[in-house]
Amino acid sequence: MAEDFAKAVEDGLKLAKRIYLGKDKAVMTAPKPPSPPVQGLADYYLPSAPMVYAVISDPGFVDNPDFPSYQPHVYGRCDPPALIPLQMSGVDLEVNCYGDTAFVQISGKWRVHCVMGSHSCDCRIAFPMGNQGSILGVEVDLPKKSYSTELVGLEESKCIEKIARPQDGGFMKPHIFMLTIPQVDGGTNISIKLRWSQKLLYNDGQFTLTVPFSFPEYVTPAVRKISKKEKIQLNVNSGIVTGILCKATSHPLKETKRHAEKFSFLYESEVLTWSKMDFSFSYSVSSSNMFGGVLLQSPPLYDHDQRDMFCVYLLPGSQKSTEVFKKEVVFVIDITDSMQGRPLEATKNAISSAMSKLGPEDSFNIITFSSETSLFSASMELASKEAIERATTWLSTKSTVEGSTCISIPLEHAYEMLSNTSGSLPMIFLITDGAVEDERNICDQMKKRLKNSGSLCPRIHTFGIGSFCNHYFLRMLAMISRGEFDAVCDLDLIDNRIQKLFSNAFSTVLADITVDAFNDHEQIEVYSSCIPDLSFESPLTICGRYEGSFPDTLKAKGILGDLSSFVMDLKIVRAKDIPLDRVLSRQEIDLLTAQAWLSENKQLEQKVAQLSKVTCNISEYIRMVLLEKNKIDKAIESSGSQKVKKTDPHKIKDPLAPRKTLLQSLSVGFGDLTATAENIRPGFEQQKLPDAAEVFLKATSDCCGRMCNRCCCMCCIQCCSKMNDQCAIVLTQIFTALAFIGCIECCTLCCGQDGQ
Repeated sequence: MAEDFAKAVEDGLKLAKRIYLGKDKAVMTAPKPPSPPVQGLADYYLPSAPMVYAVISDPGFVDNPDFPSYQPHVYGRCDPPALIPLQMSGVDLEVNCYGDTAFVQISGKWRVHCVMGSHSCDCRIAFPMGNQGSILGVEVDLPKKSYSTELVGLEESKCIEKIARPQDGGFMKPHIFMLTIPQVDGGTNISIKLRWSQKLLYNDGQFTLTVPFSFPEYVTPAVRKISKKEKIQLNVNSGIVTGILCKATSHPLKETKRHAEKFSFLYESEVLTWSKMDFSFSYSVSSSNMFGGVLLQSPPLYDHDQRDMFCVYLLPGSQKSTEVFKKEVVFVIDITDSMQGRPLEATKNAISSAMSKLGPEDSFNIITFSSETSLFSASMELASKEAIERATTWLSTKSTVEGSTCISIPLEHAYEMLSNTSGSLPMIFLITDGAVEDERNICDQMKKRLKNSGSLCPRIHTFGIGSFCNHYFLRMLAMISRGEFDAVCDLDLIDNRIQKLFSNAFSTVLADITVDAFNDHEQIEVYSSCIPDLSFESPLTICGRYEGSFPDTLKAKGILGDLSSFVMDLKIVRAKDIPLDRVLSRQEIDLLTAQAWLSENKQLEQKVAQLSKVTCNISEYIRMVLLEKNKIDKAIESSGSQKVKKTDPHKIKDPLAPRKTLLQSLSVGFGDLTATAENIRPGFEQQKLPDAAEVFLKATSDCCGRMCNRCCCMCCIQCCSKMNDQCAIVLTQIFTALAFIGCIECCTLCCGQDGQ
């Protein structure tokens, strides 16, 4: 989809050359930078900041709505439609940071400058989100209508008749969301508000925020007299961390407020061209040692769970001299045929890089699996240079094989290899792109084994590739073993994200973490059944709920890299200016969904659905809809001029109610056993037979080398004045296609399979 989108933008920029902006004004042209290489075309034209595009099917409508050019009419249609980037007249970025979570809101104004005033076109919004971005909502304001997104339950979604096409609402890529607004008149000004949450990166005691904010040259209005105001508002509340030092920023921010753990910045300016770089900001925490604290807060009134909330956070500090654990590592790699190509090659590269970072006292092994299991060595190998070279060579010879996916056997092998370790931190890295039938049984068996393993039991770090694997199974497997989970659906990010997972695990500085009151206080519920380890490269957040009074003092305990015990007092603070319910909602939803999947608990599913709705976070148990509100209808209603007919209220719909369009599912699902069994590769979508209408439209579009406004056989006759040979050929193709589709459908109904 991303490549098709990029090609449509390239076509749109070429088509935009038709737009004349009046005497002594420039003509909008394609971007000035040199043409991108063919291999990098998709990335070059994908949005690097919020963008709006005119969806052009009929190039004859492309013109300046204010200054008609009276150019010769263009025959034919754009199939697929071209995308012309709309010019932007103002942008306002507001970011609120709380700890390692940022809430981003971008408000902007665009104008449909490329379509005649007498015509209209769809407008497609597309915007990228930052690190681990999660869409929260979109609002669009037009002169006569307004649009907004809303989350509804699965049962309610079944009653919505209108369903959007994939390109009209959903993820183009995992970090790029797009939404289509139908039929906007040429010359219309569009006001849009976009909201999402994302995570700050953490490294060496420093938090870094990066928000996509790099606009291409061609969205700057060509008319220089138009005012172009750019505004950035940044508010940071670090919780109870004091001694904060601002390190770097991409834009000239001015500090407007500072108070202990809170500070604010502002940038506002009239500009000639929009920002050419992403907005970035970083700040450091002064402490060089590990420290932590607890935030408490009462729930908001709309929260269905009226127990108080708590959040325990632990930070590793900035002192790299803290000793890390000696490691024993087993890499468990899926090599079924679906991993062929980029997934397996990226996995091999990441593992080779990870092995090179092991110390001489560390040990390792590699297990590959499909329906059968293969071991690099019968026992653990010390990470000597010679052993790593042999392992790299052995791994490079491994290629994908046909067969089913079996996870339990290689996982058992890996666990047995690490069952007798002492004086080191055992780790299993499971990398797969498929789902298996016995996932719940695997979790139950691992729970029992880990419970009897004592301290420093094997950590299972899991990594999922694509959407066919069950992300919640992998998350639960990591959760019960104090491991870490990550997944990617964008194949280009596999190498980078796997190496990040390895790096976090290898940098563990505190293991077997416990908080004394959690085990002794029945009124405290911790969402994570086992507290993960603390890594030097990532802060740790533990969330939950409690009833009654919270303990006055709290201590966190753990084991350091030199195997000595560590105890830390946690400072308890009641959070006043932090929306803790929103900050913790994404983590809470993911953890509760994994628990609901494992236990098949319907009440937990309903709890997640309610939490999703009130915090605007997507989940497996809700769907997103686009609401369309007509301002004219509202005006009539408020004036009282509308006539009310006596009708049974149960038989009619409220004409003033917002019209709802159901968007495509935005969640990843719980894996796909069929796709796994058939070894379908990640990112591959099965081709569906076109329906009769689609075949008809495509066939008639070739008639006479052009396509008229009405696509039908009579249209061909009216255009050509007679039924020529080309029309006859087209009609033959149409009826053959219709007959073929009817045959397929008939055979499928009768025999349960395609006819031969």
